[in-house]
Amino acid sequence: MSRIGKKILEIPAGVTITVADNNTVTVKGPKGELTRTFHADMAIKIEDNVLTVERPSDQKEHRALHGTTRAVIGNMVEGVSNGFQRNLELIGVGYRAQKQGNKLVLNVGYSHPVEIVPEQGIEIEVPANTKITVKGIDKERVGALAANIRAVRAPEPYKGKGIRYEGEVVRRKEGKTAK
Repeated sequence: MSRIGKKILEIPAGVTITVADNNTVTVKGPKGELTRTFHADMAIKIEDNVLTVERPSDQKEHRALHGTTRAVIGNMVEGVSNGFQRNLELIGVGYRAQKQGNKLVLNVGYSHPVEIVPEQGIEIEVPANTKITVKGIDKERVGALAANIRAVRAPEPYKGKGIRYEGEVVRRKEGKTAK
């Protein structure tokens, strides 16, 4: 039995979950609304303000889907009640970020500034010119946008310059040595 899949999910106050016939789950909360369709074999039940996910058999595919379904629904509930955020840092001389209207403009050592436009429902903040915050209610989309921003100039192992997640540890390499 999946340890994550068999955990019950208590629905917090202010959040409503509806399950349609085709396993489409809609979660509404104070921050917004998320909808997702899950595999037809998973049984999603709501009783007494508690959501449970059950699987029909112990086949490998059903075991994999069981925990994944429960975790994704849990992330949807967390997103509409609290939201998600990823923090990034720019490390390097002259590296800076700024917000122009809705888009993020990065100067990270290229001959041109790199512009990133977030999709609907995702918000980018620049509290300092070397810090970026990506916020939203969908954990998957927030993480994907943060990964795309990091990929513009991933941290290099010799000097550690680049864009990294807050708290990320970059393994450093030793440079060349003279003989």
